[in-house]
Amino acid sequence: MKKIMALVMAMALSCCMLFGCGSNGGDTTTTKASESQADTTAQADTTAKEETGKAVKVGFICLHDENSTYDLNFINAAKEACKAAGLEENKDYFIKTGIPESAECLTAAEDLIDQGCNVIFADSFGHEDYLIEAAKKYPDVQFAHATGTKAHTEKLANFHNAFASIYEGRYLAGIAAGMKLNEMIEKGEITEDKALIGYVGAFTYAEVISGLTSFFLGAQSICPSAKMQVQFTGSWYDYQMEKEAATTLINNGCVLISGHADSLGAPQACEEAKVPNISYNGSTEKAGPNTYIVSSKINWAPYYEYLISSVKEGKAIDADWTGTLSTDSVQVMEVSKNAAEGTQAKMDEAKKALEAGTLHVFDTSKFTVKDVENKNAKVDADGHLTSYMADVDSDADYTADTEVVKDGYFHESEYRSAPYFDIQIDGITFNNVAY
Repeated sequence: MKKIMALVMAMALSCCMLFGCGSNGGDTTTTKASESQADTTAQADTTAKEETGKAVKVGFICLHDENSTYDLNFINAAKEACKAAGLEENKDYFIKTGIPESAECLTAAEDLIDQGCNVIFADSFGHEDYLIEAAKKYPDVQFAHATGTKAHTEKLANFHNAFASIYEGRYLAGIAAGMKLNEMIEKGEITEDKALIGYVGAFTYAEVISGLTSFFLGAQSICPSAKMQVQFTGSWYDYQMEKEAATTLINNGCVLISGHADSLGAPQACEEAKVPNISYNGSTEKAGPNTYIVSSKINWAPYYEYLISSVKEGKAIDADWTGTLSTDSVQVMEVSKNAAEGTQAKMDEAKKALEAGTLHVFDTSKFTVKDVENKNAKVDADGHLTSYMADVDSDADYTADTEVVKDGYFHESEYRSAPYFDIQIDGITFNNVAY
């Protein structure tokens, strides 16, 4: 399992500055010693201000390398945040790539500690248990993890989870999809009943379902006739499987493709078939110059900056941190020339409403779950969700423990940073659920 979907980092440190002086002479010696002490103290104060506190050495553990859009997003943010903090690569921070979700993660963490790192961050869901093991073994090192679920229940002072309200970014990208569908309808390229979206998903985890559902709700808010098919691959990163999944969806009649998987397989399938594509984790315009529309992503730089500054200043680090639109942790890239006219303005309008709290992505009046089989869900006579007990405090049996529907909407990523929306709503078809 991963991420999930999908990553988190934290920082600790150890460093101290020692000052001393002494004198054993007459008045003249004492005066000189006092002057020297005053000079030393002033110099120490200046140095402390320049360094802003304690030393930090950071190690980053990535599931794949720069060829994965998911990992590349973390790597770029790490370099940006570390540069802003004055940290040098391979001196003050280190990036390990290609670390699987196995005991190799623990080995990688220990290797980074041997290099002097006092903060270790891993980006994949399946890394979590190995980081927790390391956190217990090395209490003086801070460990952070993206997409994880256990920090708030493990209650370790040196282990932390982080994610972002990316469902809001997905919703905004969905608006771009809806605008494109409407343009295709207006041009006579498709009819309203053919407004079918295809979505390439990695797994049937909550992170993926939350993302695809919010994307669909954004599209449907603009193009009410929109429907969506989802093809799962059972892998976070498999170029061929992702390309084949996108091709299958296109052959099924899908006229626009999006997804939650990490290779360029789906964007390139769209480019070859001349089908509009909306990607994730960053622009894929180079892979699809004639079909790419827009991308949403989590911007990890604000979290990294928060961690580094917290460690330097000796401040406590949140056990479970959720970035938002207001922290610039959720971003939607600038739309390309392939987008429908007016797309950016429509997205900007919705973004303001999301930030103001007048628009909620999972507004229960906007979707139905008429064929619900989930025992944790309750719906009214019209199929609108009225209650949902989510498994927020993760356990092996996935026990429901938290009511997450109130005030007319599903409160995603509020009781835990990692997503827990895992409901299949009406209008979305899962073609295969083996994963």
